[in-house]
Amino acid sequence: MTRVVVADDQALVRTGFRMILDETGDIAVVGEAGDGLDALAVVARTAPDVVLMDVRMPGIDGIEATRRLRSAAGPGRPPHVIILTTFDLDEYVYAGLRAGAAGFLLKDTLAADLVGAIRAVASGQNVAAPTVTRRLIRHFVDGSPTVRNEAAAAALTARERDVLLLVAQGMSNLEIAHRLVVTEGTVKTHVSRLLAKLGLRDRIHAVIYAHQNGLV
Repeated sequence: MTRVVVADDQALVRTGFRMILDETGDIAVVGEAGDGLDALAVVARTAPDVVLMDVRMPGIDGIEATRRLRSAAGPGRPPHVIILTTFDLDEYVYAGLRAGAAGFLLKDTLAADLVGAIRAVASGQNVAAPTVTRRLIRHFVDGSPTVRNEAAAAALTARERDVLLLVAQGMSNLEIAHRLVVTEGTVKTHVSRLLAKLGLRDRIHAVIYAHQNGLV
């Protein structure tokens, strides 16, 4: 069971998310918060796997709350954070990623996509709305010189390179598994190894790397 905390200053939004997630059977909303400070307290009390974090909230905003959650020392692993907002603004995207968010979705995201994103993030993947991914690529690739790292790329096995190309196309681990006719666990292993070999933090950076190095 994936444990989720919903942090949003609008009670109606929190209720809507809870109704969607309670229908899944494998995701449980274990707490709600109406502002950033409350979110920190609820997370400390409930130890969720994932936090759905609004950006604009009273007190400290969702970006600062994310930074504090992801940098907090203590027993156990800090929760993954998916930032949810009505405002599709670059400043939120970049600030959220720097704060350690594992995903960035808009509040008009379809219910099925929201559920899928929570499951993906809980399993260690990163997610982003398609419009966000496209802008990240433009920001980090089109506006910067091409970065080549042939030595690191040469260390990849043929299968790891295949997986990298599919990750760069925006496929999930399950989709890659179906494409390559392997198990999802095998894909996760390949992703972990290629990230380590290339010195990349997460899947989003793998997408950027693939574009910067002319692989896609």
